[in-house]
Amino acid sequence: MKLFSFTTLLVVLLVAYLINAIWTIYHLWNPESCQPNDKNCLWSHIHKRKDIAWNMKAYVTPKKEFSPSSSTLIWTWKNINFEEDKTKLLNVTLPPETANNGSLFLYMFLYPKGDSAFSGQNSFRITTAITEYQIPVSFFKLMNNDTSQETRKAEKVPTTHWRPSILLYVMTENFLFSARSVPSEFMHLLRVTPQHEYLPIFCVDEMSHKKSDLKHITKGTKEIELEIVYSPIGVGKLRFWLTMTASMQAMKNLGFSDSDLDDIKGIFTDTNLIFLGLTIVVSVFHLLFDFLAFKNDINYWKKRKTMAGLSFHTVVYRCVSTIIIFFYLFDQKTSFLVLIPAGVGSVIEIWKVTKALKVTVEWSGWKPNVSFGTSSDMEKTTKDFDQQAIKYLSYVLYPLCIGAAVYSLFYVPHKSWYSWIVQSLVNGVYAFGFLFMLPQLFINYKLKSVAHLPWRAFMYKAFNTFIDDIFAFIIKMPTSHRLACFRDDIVFFCYLYQLWLYPVDKTRPNEYGISYEDEHEKKD
Repeated sequence: MKLFSFTTLLVVLLVAYLINAIWTIYHLWNPESCQPNDKNCLWSHIHKRKDIAWNMKAYVTPKKEFSPSSSTLIWTWKNINFEEDKTKLLNVTLPPETANNGSLFLYMFLYPKGDSAFSGQNSFRITTAITEYQIPVSFFKLMNNDTSQETRKAEKVPTTHWRPSILLYVMTENFLFSARSVPSEFMHLLRVTPQHEYLPIFCVDEMSHKKSDLKHITKGTKEIELEIVYSPIGVGKLRFWLTMTASMQAMKNLGFSDSDLDDIKGIFTDTNLIFLGLTIVVSVFHLLFDFLAFKNDINYWKKRKTMAGLSFHTVVYRCVSTIIIFFYLFDQKTSFLVLIPAGVGSVIEIWKVTKALKVTVEWSGWKPNVSFGTSSDMEKTTKDFDQQAIKYLSYVLYPLCIGAAVYSLFYVPHKSWYSWIVQSLVNGVYAFGFLFMLPQLFINYKLKSVAHLPWRAFMYKAFNTFIDDIFAFIIKMPTSHRLACFRDDIVFFCYLYQLWLYPVDKTRPNEYGISYEDEHEKKD
């Protein structure tokens, strides 16, 4: 007898990982401070010398290296109150170099009142790029479109985009650092005076910057709006933010796309901390249930020798639909958190179709011989019910799919013909996917049984469906895919109703073709 199953071991490992992650984040958020009587302590300058006022000047320049002669002053902020939020909306005139598909940089100088912004002993600056290069995504109507091929090619050239908002932080918490153990995240930001005081820790929040927020600088644009938002921040949150920013850069170096990084950033920046913690826990269990659903689904079909009680059309539909959805999500540049499970699911569904057709391949040298198995009387009965159900559904399904595709062709802009084909197919999958679940429900009704269904895999998928309902509002995904998550809830509740309606018959074969009484007789 096994003490621990593989599933139990996996759950234990995931729980241990969660506990370790929570413990790590707690210590990251609550760093150890220096004892006040320690001579190696570094004190906060803005708290120890509250009589000193601070100013800030913001400049823009098209050059990466700052020079006062080639820069333009856009804002002067005097007598800063570091404890209060502030938002400033600026109209920035574009230099000719930037307007002509060039770059633009923002330099911000923080300095004590009375010192020079550029050369003061306690003044310092931070730099960030206002513009980035990006290929604009263009949509056009495939029919009755006036856009020339030359114009479409020009639209695929990287052009200048600008960041509409920049978020600034100053650490206002009166925290004592130890000169012997300064956290590595603060090393590049810490400036210490001879009096063992650290100057205001001033930085730009790169975590809040997402590529999807960039705006295109079109030809003829002479002025852009730039919003500068200041917020005070504590040592714990700032350290966490700096750690995550470094992690984003590491992920980018590993090959993660800007779209994937935007999705991850959105999880951290667009939600509060409680919701963020819930998201992390939910994400781990989503991966667990995904794995368990795949594992049990494979075990079920591996042992399954008959299609009695199962809708062949539903199996084929799931195979085709998962492949279409995978290509659609790939075309829409959806997050890998959604794309990878969809790809794995597509491979499994293709294998399930070969099991449903009872495909066997025998090799004669280098020549494969493919053969298909025969159907039993019970399978033929199931097939008749299946065809009867699909016959009535086809009267509704095909005209609606064709009509929607034709309407989309003439009236909805698309990126390409490929996008239109994938979009039309996936609209049929999403909009009428519920209808293709009806043949299995119809077969269950005719047989007055649900014992032939893989209920363990169904339950794991059901848990994931409810988790997907949460992810539908967190992770970036197409609207149609988001609505499909709620459609699956309805399907699952229909199966649950049939499970309650048709109690277990111990004389009826289960999903592996074995009845309870037959198994009991063998044991006797």
